[in-house]
Amino acid sequence: MWSSSSRRRDLRRKLSLLLLAIIVFLLVRRFNWSDLFPIWRWHRHLGLQAEGPNFLLEGSHFQIFGGSIHYFRVPREYWRDRLLKLKACGLNTLTTYIPWNLHEPERGKFNFSGNLDVEAFVQMAADIGLWVILRPGPYICSEWDLGGLPSWLLQDSSMELRTTYAGFLKAVDRYFNHLIPRVVPLQYKQGGPIIAVQVENEYGSYDKDSNYMPYIKTALLSRGISELLMTSDNKDGLSGGYLEGVLATVNLKHVDSMIFNYLHSFQENKPTMVTEYWTGWFDTWGGPHNIVDADDVVVTVSSIIQMGASLNLYMFHGGTNFGFMNGAQHFGEYMADVTSYDYDAILTEAGDYTPKFFKLREFFSTIIGNPLPQLPASTPKASYHAVRPSHYLSLWDVLEHVGKISFFLSQPLEYEKPVNMENLEVNQGNGQSYGYILYETSIYEGGTLFSKDHIRDRAQVFVNRIYVGSMDYEIEGLPIPEYQGHRKLSILVENRGRVNYGQKLNEQRKGLIGDIYLNESPLRNFKIYSLEMKENFFQSLSSIKWNQVPEEATGPAFFRGTLHIDSIVLDTFLKLEGWFKGVVFINGQNLGRFWNIGPQETLYLPGPWLRPGNNEIIVFEEQKSGMIIQSTDTPYLGRTHYIE
Repeated sequence: MWSSSSRRRDLRRKLSLLLLAIIVFLLVRRFNWSDLFPIWRWHRHLGLQAEGPNFLLEGSHFQIFGGSIHYFRVPREYWRDRLLKLKACGLNTLTTYIPWNLHEPERGKFNFSGNLDVEAFVQMAADIGLWVILRPGPYICSEWDLGGLPSWLLQDSSMELRTTYAGFLKAVDRYFNHLIPRVVPLQYKQGGPIIAVQVENEYGSYDKDSNYMPYIKTALLSRGISELLMTSDNKDGLSGGYLEGVLATVNLKHVDSMIFNYLHSFQENKPTMVTEYWTGWFDTWGGPHNIVDADDVVVTVSSIIQMGASLNLYMFHGGTNFGFMNGAQHFGEYMADVTSYDYDAILTEAGDYTPKFFKLREFFSTIIGNPLPQLPASTPKASYHAVRPSHYLSLWDVLEHVGKISFFLSQPLEYEKPVNMENLEVNQGNGQSYGYILYETSIYEGGTLFSKDHIRDRAQVFVNRIYVGSMDYEIEGLPIPEYQGHRKLSILVENRGRVNYGQKLNEQRKGLIGDIYLNESPLRNFKIYSLEMKENFFQSLSSIKWNQVPEEATGPAFFRGTLHIDSIVLDTFLKLEGWFKGVVFINGQNLGRFWNIGPQETLYLPGPWLRPGNNEIIVFEEQKSGMIIQSTDTPYLGRTHYIE
């Protein structure tokens, strides 16, 4: 039997243990210990592996069902809606590009805030329960101006983009020094959702420097990227884009066994991944609205998955090329992409469900076996009253106020010879990136104006500010009426978008890129006006007295009207029937371009860009204005063309 003293000692020991347990419990409740050692990192050691025919995530079989959404093409207020819909479709992974030209618009000046807060976008995906594949470039293609590369790179006349040219790599290193540390903490092994990172993009189709891709790979690794690395190429670029120690993946429109056999011929016993299955296609001005049949999409997705492969739907949601950010193609003929990046994707440009969504959701539900999340509600649309512009300001009126209004170019720049946009001495030495540029000089005779293929991309020509014609890639000669004495020649050039794919990336300087001739003589002594039309440009215009709109108003001119909203603000679409060509701005934000050649006839206007009460709409019209600006709750992207 224990003595009474022994029992007392045992009781004190039990009380001490109980007190210690209470203290520990209170400490655990008081402090967020997960910040020191998150529970979700306890078993995160291996990450996504590609050491056999199937992906393994932390040692378990994993099949990627991905979808592409680009945060920079979607208003931030709608990020969560689009991601929830991706999850509700049955997908488990988000892929996104990162556009260098938005994040470093001027050399050494970075922006990762607001709609460009990529960290918040990736974290939001994690909160929703999605994995992430990051595609940081530096080149991204994506039907985006210059494939995401900043235009100021082209100030260097010897620049060789996407190579180990010293000037390019110096800029890449500076950009990566700012970008990569932001995403390193979001990697899988550090508790984040990023399971893979892509090295560059479709380099096999460019393939100008065998040392370039290894450099980019090292640039990522040396800055802390530790998850699975992959490349992405179409069938013709697979071998050229292959990189030792990096998983090669394929981009395609149709399932073709020859493509996969070729991939496996130089990459044996690795998972098969279709990083871009093209669910639709982009549109160019003057062409049709391209679409892909919903049933064909489901058949292709089913075929890929039945092979045991992983896939990513490009695009799940396309969004919009707001502003001047659309890309272009130039294979024989220059063709600029339209403002809409609807892409005939799984969700529409405005984030609405499509037949493709419901068919794919049904398909993935049978694959996954578990109930899918509930569908988020559709975003309502509105049809507001039409707006009749009340005020008018010609471009020539604006020029009369140069030097008198704040925020605007104090004086035109004077050069003996034409200077391209990128090399103008504006924007703290970074040149002009987008928009329009006006060249003015004196002429003393008539004859023929010859561009010598130096116009990029489309020019309107005026003599004494009277329109005489337009010039572009196809029209290189323009008659100039005969006249005795001095006259002013004005050439308004639009940058319609830089090529984003192919071998012409180094040739994407805009404006007048060389001499322009009157008869046999090159013109000299230019005054050049930069018309980039940034938000502060319109702040400047507010200090000018606008005129009432005349009965027959012609461009180039600005037209101002007011959209008054009494109810809650909702998404809508603007239609400019009767207008010719130009750009629309709403409350200072650039919605994008319109052109009556189509196919696109409506511009998507997100509700978050509107406010109750008065909303200012400004239309820059190049030639012929319409009477009204219509608002509709239904988009119209043009006559359709099925892609087989």
